[in-house]
Amino acid sequence: MFGIGTGELMIIALVALIILGPERLPKAARFAGLWVRRARAQWYSVKSELERELAAEDLKRSVRDAQRSIADVGTQVRDAEQHARSSLDEVRKEAGDLVAQARRMSSEPPATHRSLDALPDPAPPADPPLPPDAIAGDPTRPPVPVTAIADEETDRGAAR
Repeated sequence: MFGIGTGELMIIALVALIILGPERLPKAARFAGLWVRRARAQWYSVKSELERELAAEDLKRSVRDAQRSIADVGTQVRDAEQHARSSLDEVRKEAGDLVAQARRMSSEPPATHRSLDALPDPAPPADPPLPPDAIAGDPTRPPVPVTAIADEETDRGAAR
């Protein structure tokens, strides 16, 4: 523990025996042992108290860091809110300008538009009604009846 070897301990024990004598040496050894135990107990007590203090300090530091992080996030949220509000105000202003501009415009369309408006709307092409067993292949095209698919397959077979 203190760098004292076995030989050095023997010399210390021999000196203690000579100085204290054989009657008082066992009592002195018990007394020394008691003080060593008390010193160790005190050392462990101080050590555990120090460890508790360090753990509490680490916990306080963690709490402070978390509070700073929360404050930073709150600041970022407030900045984002202000930015969003200013963007929304700009959009509202532009929409109001467009509405005002549309109101200022004449209610009658120009002559070129009037002539196009007078034309009748072309009728959309009418699709033939499909049987209930029709199959859809391409979602951009209407479904094809099953009988039409069978007719195409027989036409291919005849062409070969």
